[in-house]
Amino acid sequence: MTTRTSASYRLTLTVGLCFLVALMEGLDLQAAGIAAVGIAHAFALDKMQMGWIFSAGILGLLPGALVGGMLADRYGRKRILIASVALFGLFSLATAISWDFSSLVFARLMTGVGLGAALPNLIALTSEAAGPRFRGTAVSLMYCGVPIGAALAAALGFSGLASAWQTVFWVGGVIPLLLVPLLMRWLPESQVYTQQTQVAAAPLRALFAPATASATLLLWLCYFFTLLVVYMLINWLPMLLVEQGFRPSQAAGVMFALQIGAASGTLILGALMDKLRPVVMSLLIYTGMLASLLALGTVSSLSGMLMAGFVAGMFATGGQSVLYALAPLFYSTQIRATGVG
Repeated sequence: MTTRTSASYRLTLTVGLCFLVALMEGLDLQAAGIAAVGIAHAFALDKMQMGWIFSAGILGLLPGALVGGMLADRYGRKRILIASVALFGLFSLATAISWDFSSLVFARLMTGVGLGAALPNLIALTSEAAGPRFRGTAVSLMYCGVPIGAALAAALGFSGLASAWQTVFWVGGVIPLLLVPLLMRWLPESQVYTQQTQVAAAPLRALFAPATASATLLLWLCYFFTLLVVYMLINWLPMLLVEQGFRPSQAAGVMFALQIGAASGTLILGALMDKLRPVVMSLLIYTGMLASLLALGTVSSLSGMLMAGFVAGMFATGGQSVLYALAPLFYSTQIRATGVG
């Protein structure tokens, strides 16, 4: 096998397997929103308590991403990714068998930790396997798995296959655990990382060195506000739509449209990223996001809501994927997973 063929094979394996993990990441991220009405009825929870359940998953993402990135820079992307997938798979199952409010919150918190730890490693593995020339395209293709997985969760909701709220969590738990042995056997470790193993992983403060401090702060600011919009949409929008008078199946249909828009936006904006300046991309993304959010708050028809959801997904989740594709460019191998996390 020639060097070029070997590199192509490694890239195909890496993107393919990371796509499958991203698929399940997206399904698990959307699961709580799709199951929200059923959870609220089953445990007699009010909005405040449902807010805690949604917030627990989001709060888990933050330390998960940071710690997962730091551990990956020290012990390898593959090892930490596998551990992360096992963690969010196990606690998705734990969500399905939760018996009260406290156990639900804890299960969602730990699921969030696993999901958060997986994402920077998916990006680092894909980015380093692709190299500078194909990095944006490869990361965008891999990250498409997240909205497609979320769309599958929404499809379970409006198809009636997930009439019991636990179903989506069973799916989101069993399949990741089945992926673990595949990752152990077939996922290549990053060659860029293995070539740097003789160099100690850089400490967290390296993110704030003169060469990277401004990029780190700007990325954090953009990540925070974009993720805030994304997670508010996927967690709260289904319940808000039901309260407006839409049927649960119609609300799930809007979420399906949102995630199809997200997958489309990930590909379209990823392609535009190679052609437009970052400032122009930012204006395009945030203008589209603002317009779609205003539409979601004003339209009342199902067709209008489906269109607004599609556009919101395109610019919110699609815009987030652009940030993920850009982030690895700013950091060296020793701190890349930490920086992305």
